[in-house]
Amino acid sequence: MEFFCYHRDRAGSVELREKLGEAHWAYMDGYAEELIARGPTFADDGETPSGSVHIVDLPDAAAARAFAFDEPNYQAGVYRDVLLRRWRNLLGRTMWDFPGGRTGGNRYLVLGLGAGEAADLAVPADRDGLIAYGPLLSDDGAAWLGTAVLLRASDPGAARGVLTVDRYAEVEVHDWEFGGRR
Repeated sequence: MEFFCYHRDRAGSVELREKLGEAHWAYMDGYAEELIARGPTFADDGETPSGSVHIVDLPDAAAARAFAFDEPNYQAGVYRDVLLRRWRNLLGRTMWDFPGGRTGGNRYLVLGLGAGEAADLAVPADRDGLIAYGPLLSDDGAAWLGTAVLLRASDPGAARGVLTVDRYAEVEVHDWEFGGRR
């Protein structure tokens, strides 16, 4: 089962996040085979961390909750909240398989939180910039709750345009970069 996990940073937690860097890396190393995508998001300044995205393939919801809530930064209070949802990998690949590579261009997390009837269930025709794309689902996988996308785009407006914006209660766009040890 695939899960989308977005840990949002607590205000003023950058120093603690930096202090726990190696503990976070070691924890993620334990999930290297299960990760579909990962990486930090950034505040509007493009430099201050604002969260951490992990898309992971795990056996069940209990394993996903353990992954999200046993993470060292979460345990230490770096994060203010966690969005954890079932997810479906419509591209069928990991971020490491993205033909555009790890660098070049602006990268974004686009998070559309659902409102009503499902939208954007098919991969857009222009998929060149898509790194990860799929619906957010209820715990049982039956109900659509939104869409999560990692992509390369020219700017935040172009990134937002990948979703049918009027079909969502809220659409967030965050600067994002490929994660993993540097």
